Amino acid sequence: MSGRVIAIGDIHGCLVALQSLVELIQPTIEDTIITLGDYVDRGPDSKGVIDYLINLRKRCNLVTLYGNHEEMMREVVIEESPPYDWLRHGGVDTLDSYGFVGDLKVVPTAHRDFIDSLVDYYKTDTHFFVHANYDANLDFDQQPPELLRWVKLTELMPQPHRSGLRAVVGHTHDRGGAIVEVPHLICLDTYCYGGFWLTAMDVNSGEIWQVQPDGTVRDSDPEVFEDAAEQH
Repeated sequence: MSGRVIAIGDIHGCLVALQSLVELIQPTIEDTIITLGDYVDRGPDSKGVIDYLINLRKRCNLVTLYGNHEEMMREVVIEESPPYDWLRHGGVDTLDSYGFVGDLKVVPTAHRDFIDSLVDYYKTDTHFFVHANYDANLDFDQQPPELLRWVKLTELMPQPHRSGLRAVVGHTHDRGGAIVEVPHLICLDTYCYGGFWLTAMDVNSGEIWQVQPDGTVRDSDPEVFEDAAEQH
């Protein structure tokens, strides 16, 4: 695989952070960017995030994973299920970003198609990428959707996958904004909507980029990291 392989953690409507992060990365058509799911809910501009990701496909090989928040949005917007669970978990913020006043047609066809295009996993020769979790003993195409999208690492820390590939996940946010890393797994949900960071990692080189919700780039000085954490 030519180019970089870069994973981006949970975005949750934080458009400004996403824009700033991508400009730091400066992706090329040879790069693969894997977004780990949860593009919508909780943050201020879910609509803007989906618009941006649709356009980002023109700049790189973009792989968009299916998160639990997209599952909830899909059930309401496409399958027309009752909205109550989604509204309790950030759906109100998402609908506000679309200017919702009672008609779900406010969510455009391109955004419905985007949700329909999401995938459950992606793998390279060295890593695999899922939103939340996995069964270490099952092939990737046999993984239960509930496990892939919903089960936090705090509920179940999986064993190394039998493929030998290293896992890269999101979903389980660290309330101190830290990357969680063990030998067989990396979690990149660094709590952007909660005031910490949106994180990207080149999984081959280990290079990391982080920005705050307002787009401010995180200084690599450890003392600056600690000061920012203390403010939260």
